[in-house]
Amino acid sequence: MPAGDVVDCQWIDTQRGDDLGFHDPKRAAAMTLQAIIVDDEELARQRIKDLLAERSDIRVQAECRNGRTAIDAIRRHHPDLVFLDVQMPDVDGFGVIESIGSEKMPPVIFVTAFDKYALHAFETNAVDYLLKPFDRERFQTAVNRMLERHDRLHLEDLDRGVHQLLEMAGAQERYADRLVVRSSGSIFFVKVDTIDWVEASRNYVKIHCGSEVHTMRETMARMDARLDPERFLRIHRSTLVNIDRIKKIEPGIGTESIVVLENGERLMVSRAYRRGKVKELLS
Repeated sequence: MPAGDVVDCQWIDTQRGDDLGFHDPKRAAAMTLQAIIVDDEELARQRIKDLLAERSDIRVQAECRNGRTAIDAIRRHHPDLVFLDVQMPDVDGFGVIESIGSEKMPPVIFVTAFDKYALHAFETNAVDYLLKPFDRERFQTAVNRMLERHDRLHLEDLDRGVHQLLEMAGAQERYADRLVVRSSGSIFFVKVDTIDWVEASRNYVKIHCGSEVHTMRETMARMDARLDPERFLRIHRSTLVNIDRIKKIEPGIGTESIVVLENGERLMVSRAYRRGKVKELLS
């Protein structure tokens, strides 16, 4: 089966969970939750499926090998629970949540290989997580904890925790290597490497990538924080430019300068932004 497919799975019920008290007949009779597993590692997906097969209250709807297919599966199946790998190529776990929207995202149990220091972010935001490699007891404990919260009184708190985690991840953890752009009902994944420059447009930003222009609802300040300052340079309050696309810098009017890109685009450097790295380039 080609990589990237969404695989619908048949749930197999075994009773091995009873001996550790994981199987609750009353809860199983009351509800069967639908779950999606998202992980780029086949062994990790199989491990979760095997452990879920010990329960009678959760059925696996689908498994996904990457973030792109996860977005499609979550929108299609509307699961009650998602086991979501944090670190995946192209679109990671945070990107999946950003695409769905934290307010629409089902409850999540993150699966991560982050170190214990980074896990503090998960703990402080009351988000359930599993640290790879995890054992059977830790897995079932995380699932049971999530099921206890699976009611309307707690879903708002879970949503708040995921939203805060996204903010923390964006601010502390890494700079974006791709941007998720929604347009006319479609979702575009724009790789940061392809961006020439970004301009502010009221409550939006326009992302220039060669002949393509993507419009994204975002502030310039937030965009500046998401892009690696070693790769992108703020040259004006409404302009960010990819340093690798700069061909030359020309003198402008008065104390202003003009950045000329490889594609011939001419962008003004305002006096307020001539400090720091712009000054280094000029010298």
